[in-house]
Amino acid sequence: MDMFNRRTTATRSLHYVVPVLAIAALGLSACSNGEVASDVPGTVPPVWTGESDPSAAAVAGDGRGGSDSADSIEGTLRNPSGAQVGTVTFTSEGDKLTVTAEVEDMTPGFHGFHVHTVAACEPNSVAPTGGEPGAFLSAGGHLQVDGRTGHPASGDLTSIQVGEDGTGRLVTTTDAITLDDLRADGAGTSVIVHEGADNFANIPPRYTLPDGAAVPDTTTLMTGDAGARAACAVLQ
Repeated sequence: MDMFNRRTTATRSLHYVVPVLAIAALGLSACSNGEVASDVPGTVPPVWTGESDPSAAAVAGDGRGGSDSADSIEGTLRNPSGAQVGTVTFTSEGDKLTVTAEVEDMTPGFHGFHVHTVAACEPNSVAPTGGEPGAFLSAGGHLQVDGRTGHPASGDLTSIQVGEDGTGRLVTTTDAITLDDLRADGAGTSVIVHEGADNFANIPPRYTLPDGAAVPDTTTLMTGDAGARAACAVLQ
């Protein structure tokens, strides 16, 4: 009789132990780091551990990988044949614009670089004031803002230096114009890379013209003697 009671007690104890072990195993599986597969029904391994939700980051990003369009304007530079020869970006930083230009397939040397008044880059066109047609003449003259008439003009920028391999890169700043000036109430403007160097009308008074005409002359004042227009980009 005693033997029978001992066996019954042992059997009942085993019945209690098995569920406890199962519950412990379930607890250990639920605390796993998600890198070890779980065979316990009802558990779902986490997708990430210790970091912020990656799906939230995907929603927050705008996918553009650059400055907000409200804070920058970009343009594609093309030559009179229509080939792309560079890019230009104007980015607002505080009270200045940072201008970044990259060019290729251009003649080595310095090239005048200016913002022009009209958002038109027509390869063979007439200037708004009329005259004979030429490369990108439809872009008009150099941009002047706030009634400015002096020289250099508001839109005159640092010249681009092109190396022997035909490429050049310029990063400069200006506080003479703003992004709103470039957008021109939706009408836009343009930027021109010239064939030659810009002297910024820096002609000393000791140089004189025939009949005592003033120097620099009108052409030098208006263009810096930078020559023809080699590339153009619309800015809007």
